[in-house]
Amino acid sequence: MGTAAMASPPAADLCGRVTLADPRQSPATAAVVRSAKNWFDQINSADDAAYLRFIEERGPVLADPPDRRLDLRDFFRGFTLCGIKSAAADAVELWMFDPRFDTYAVIRFKPGAIEGARPELLSHWPTDEVPPGVARPAKLQLPALIRAVEARAATRAASDQFSGAVLVAQRGRVLFRKAYGLADRDRRKPNTLETQFRFGSMGKMFTAVAIMQLVEKGKIDLEAPIGRYILNYPNQDIATKVTVAHLLTHTGGTGDIFGPDFDRRKASLRSTSDYVDLYGSRPPEFAPGSRQSYSNYGFILLGRIVEQVSGLEYDDYIQRYIFKPVGMTSTGNRPESERLPRRAVTYTGSGARLKSAEDTLPLNGTAAGGGYATVGDFHRFVGGLTSHRLLRGATLQKLIDGGVKTADGQLAPFDFGGTLPDAGRFIGHGGGAPGMSGSLQHFLNSGVTMIVLANRDPGAAESITLFATHRLPPN
Repeated sequence: MGTAAMASPPAADLCGRVTLADPRQSPATAAVVRSAKNWFDQINSADDAAYLRFIEERGPVLADPPDRRLDLRDFFRGFTLCGIKSAAADAVELWMFDPRFDTYAVIRFKPGAIEGARPELLSHWPTDEVPPGVARPAKLQLPALIRAVEARAATRAASDQFSGAVLVAQRGRVLFRKAYGLADRDRRKPNTLETQFRFGSMGKMFTAVAIMQLVEKGKIDLEAPIGRYILNYPNQDIATKVTVAHLLTHTGGTGDIFGPDFDRRKASLRSTSDYVDLYGSRPPEFAPGSRQSYSNYGFILLGRIVEQVSGLEYDDYIQRYIFKPVGMTSTGNRPESERLPRRAVTYTGSGARLKSAEDTLPLNGTAAGGGYATVGDFHRFVGGLTSHRLLRGATLQKLIDGGVKTADGQLAPFDFGGTLPDAGRFIGHGGGAPGMSGSLQHFLNSGVTMIVLANRDPGAAESITLFATHRLPPN
């Protein structure tokens, strides 16, 4: 596929029938639109100093502290502001197109309270919806899709927006794999297919498989309270009311690990028991099972359950029962203090503000994620699942289909995949933190596997995988 075919479509094609120049809009809505348009013009054209002056004097009111304003500008740089999605007295929503994720997003503002007052940025989020009049990307057969993915990755790497490795396979056969960018910018060391990239929360997949292996062996009951397995757990509400299934679905109310306590104690958090010592006295944030809220600590607790039930340290268990059986020799959670020659340096920021993210890294990977792997090893992991070497067919299906019904009657699924429009159900996970970005999606209908790992900020990997999945043939 030539470069002309990969060029961004004109704004009219991106935005469909929505517009910023609707003559029927109220004065308050028109003021929001003018402010947003001026802001996006500054985002995409002004230098740092001029941009910061604009925000201080004429831009929308931002909740971000002053030291994060350039980060927010970098996040929105390149977006196309399309037009009005909805307008009310208390909020105006505008459509945007995000070229990184090849998808649409919505940005919400609160109009100024009086004429001349600046609007306030309330929130923004990606969406699977498209503006009226926009056609979704055409589906591509696999040969054309692979050419498009290769061009997408090359274009983003050439503009220094992607640095990592890409692998595409179907039913176990690798169709495309290539590495881009630098593993170590100071040494000019390139990424290769054997580079070990940190993968953030993608490690939760290993924890879920470990739990289900022990379920298969009759050693864990998903409906049992975690106090059955973690003896003398400090908080009795958590011990007696939170089940293993709650942890696998993020419905236990167990909270996160990141925050001031983590920052103060990061140097001493080496094991699952260290995390339990720090956070184990916390009560649940809400009634277990009533709703869903992403919980890294919940997966730390799952890792602790694996240890208590198996008699092995978490890392020893996943090495013995997950990595070794399928040949994942380049994957692990070794400490950051150990020099691994193939492990990429993490980089955060962009342009002149690109820097090493080393000071943000945890001591080592955990049951919640943060380890390292190659794209080839993740492909071997998928092969171990689909060949039923890691889990029996019925157990894997339970992990794919199962979950917990919350108070509103909705199913909160086990954290092991999802569903995308047209492409259908997939198993996998994403991951990200400063200087690391990763995505694995294995689509059950088509058998297509997309794996992307990057040593750049969250979004780097997804800019490739989402572009591909939006064009993936359904079967």
